[in-house]
Amino acid sequence: MLEISGIRAGYGSMSVLQGIDMRVEASEIVALLGSNGVGKTTLNNVISGFIRPSGGSISFKGVTITGKKPRDIVALGIAHVPEGRKIFPNLSVAENLKLGAFRRASSNAKQNFERICAIFPRLRERLGQLAGTLSGGEQQMLAIGRGMMSEPELLILDEPSLGLSPIMVEEMFGLITKINADGVAVLLVEQNVMQSLGVAKRAYVIEQGRFVMQGDAAGLLADPQLRQAYLGM
Repeated sequence: MLEISGIRAGYGSMSVLQGIDMRVEASEIVALLGSNGVGKTTLNNVISGFIRPSGGSISFKGVTITGKKPRDIVALGIAHVPEGRKIFPNLSVAENLKLGAFRRASSNAKQNFERICAIFPRLRERLGQLAGTLSGGEQQMLAIGRGMMSEPELLILDEPSLGLSPIMVEEMFGLITKINADGVAVLLVEQNVMQSLGVAKRAYVIEQGRFVMQGDAAGLLADPQLRQAYLGM
């Protein structure tokens, strides 16, 4: 579904991504793991069209999306839930959700609204509440729900467990699995190695803008090098 070949990107004269090759197949969860500042969010922003790469190419369902505008990439079926949620705090929960269908799936907005409320029943209880007054976990649910309103075929989740309590982290990963079971491919960008490899089919580990490990998630979880570097085991 998503094919990335030789992507290089950065900010001004600072190079961040050093030639990235990766793929995401339809209906699978792929984990992108790494520490802060190694290029995970930069790669997300390149895929979503917020950063124009200096080299390489990206295709989605056989269509080249390299250099396309974010709104056109959303229209093709990619939804990006950014790190930090980026909800509209002064709009209600319902208004935030409805904005998710602005560029894609507007004709199914009512149906999708009900589906999102079924997936996230706590959001249904707070539809009239200002989004900025929600708890951190509820804001993350809202950000994911807003992305799902566009009926994405690929959902990019950037650090969805960041700042959440352990109980909420468990719930969040359960919701990710449920979304994927409905046929949505997920690119899961996380520092939570154990949880991510537990739900992913495949994974990539990035360091300093390059992939240093990749493969089957279960195999990587058992790899002594990864366990030593990221789990201290």
